[in-house]
Amino acid sequence: MSTCGEVLVQLLERYGVEQVFGIPGVHTVELYRGLARSTINHVTPRHEQGAGFMADGYARTSGKPGVCFIITGPGMTNIATAMAQAYADSIPMLVISSVQARSQLGGGRGKLHELPSQSNLVAGFSAFSHTLMSAAELPAVLARAFAVFQAGRPRPVHIEIPLDVLVEEADALLASQPVSVAKAGAGPAAIAQMTGLLAAAKRPLILAGGGAVDAAPALTQLAELLDAPVALTINAKGMLPSRHPLLIGSTQSTVATRELVSEADVVVAVGTELAETDYDVTFAGGFEIPGALLRIDIDPDQTVRNYPPSVALVSDAGAALEALLAALTAKTLAPRCAEWGSTRAGALREALEASWDNATRGQTCFLQTVLEVLPDAVLVGDSTQPVYTGNLTLNLEQPRRWFNSSTGYGTLGYALPAAIGALLGDNREASARRPVVCLIGDGGLQFTLAELASAVEARTPIIVLLWNNQGYEEIKKYMVNRAIEPVGVDIYTPDFIGVAKALGCAAEQVQGVDTLRTALRKASDSQLPTLIEIDQQSWMNGMAQC
Repeated sequence: MSTCGEVLVQLLERYGVEQVFGIPGVHTVELYRGLARSTINHVTPRHEQGAGFMADGYARTSGKPGVCFIITGPGMTNIATAMAQAYADSIPMLVISSVQARSQLGGGRGKLHELPSQSNLVAGFSAFSHTLMSAAELPAVLARAFAVFQAGRPRPVHIEIPLDVLVEEADALLASQPVSVAKAGAGPAAIAQMTGLLAAAKRPLILAGGGAVDAAPALTQLAELLDAPVALTINAKGMLPSRHPLLIGSTQSTVATRELVSEADVVVAVGTELAETDYDVTFAGGFEIPGALLRIDIDPDQTVRNYPPSVALVSDAGAALEALLAALTAKTLAPRCAEWGSTRAGALREALEASWDNATRGQTCFLQTVLEVLPDAVLVGDSTQPVYTGNLTLNLEQPRRWFNSSTGYGTLGYALPAAIGALLGDNREASARRPVVCLIGDGGLQFTLAELASAVEARTPIIVLLWNNQGYEEIKKYMVNRAIEPVGVDIYTPDFIGVAKALGCAAEQVQGVDTLRTALRKASDSQLPTLIEIDQQSWMNGMAQC
């Protein structure tokens, strides 16, 4: 006899699941009954929040949903922050949890790990939450979950299985097959309207977001055909290579880029919320789109939020961009304004580069040193100063290589477990994997420091670059600027090198560019996770090396 828990594992395999993150407990052991016999790899974090962040990082590099097995009650409250981060950034995540037996749901009887309603708990940060009331429902609810991942706006899905359902006989379900759902195509009427506006445009511009990362070739061709400057959100970095003449980066928080956007007569926004945290943490306002706005998104609701469109299209980004490209190629385009396109984009880049202050230059030098030594690295960031700077100044060569928690939901402690997941998301042979670099501050690292042990156990040789400024410096500056006496920001700083070594990692401190280069080369050859500590003040004092 196969139980519901055993069949679940087999059905997940059929949907292509290769990796699960979870911490076994008395309420989830039945989920593990068939796991050892499967092809699915399991990683044990040191906290359920870490499981969620690992699943998030895994999804971002692999393009597949990250899957978690989570225990009733505290497991769900622990993973809530990670689910909310994934929800904010439209990351596919499947959280499968146990829950009390059907006869005890919502009973308030003081059962182990009992909550009044786990589904209500996660309702605000999941695409949906479903309680499996019989094993027979399992194939249908998995089909719903993967339909969201395959064809909708990808967000966390929660499936909870009562303890008595987990052990139900489910042999009959082994005959079920995975369901594949195609994404929405490009509606001809909307494409025709957009084509007409773009063909007549004299100053077209493109804003592309994380929802379009798999459509980079079509986006690049469309931009070149239109001679349109391209601004990317933080999660879309790399859609155009760093030196592309039409790229204006992720600089929409700057006055100069906002002026450029306001000059455009037609703006194509694809796969982006057009939200303040798409580009940088800024509360100054002032981002205006006076030209005709053409919005393309897989989520109908999102096409009309924040900025109302002239034309909206609900479609897969790739299908829409390819349709626009084909339609515009067949038309005669109006002449572009002189000094638009690559000329205007180049002038903007030069002006911005000349405007950066010393702190921005020093942190950019730090990031560029990393890419000089590790040109193919995936950079996973936390809320820390070099990440804020990189959001603004750094451009990558390919997508899915720069993501972080410094904007959007904005949680601390994300980068370390997410980096573990990101490395596991690269399913190539170990020797062919891209290096994964965690960028994190001393405050953020203390949120999830124990996950260094998980990295050792999972044999994931991530490189943790610890930017140490002895506390929550960004918040301290914010308090000072608002005439608030700083309280709670000058926190105790432990011996990170000693802690990392005690947890099984390699670790060292570096002082400047040359020692960082040497440490990075050493770390990239290691089979162990490596923590490299950079003292902020020492780095800035050595700016002459940059």
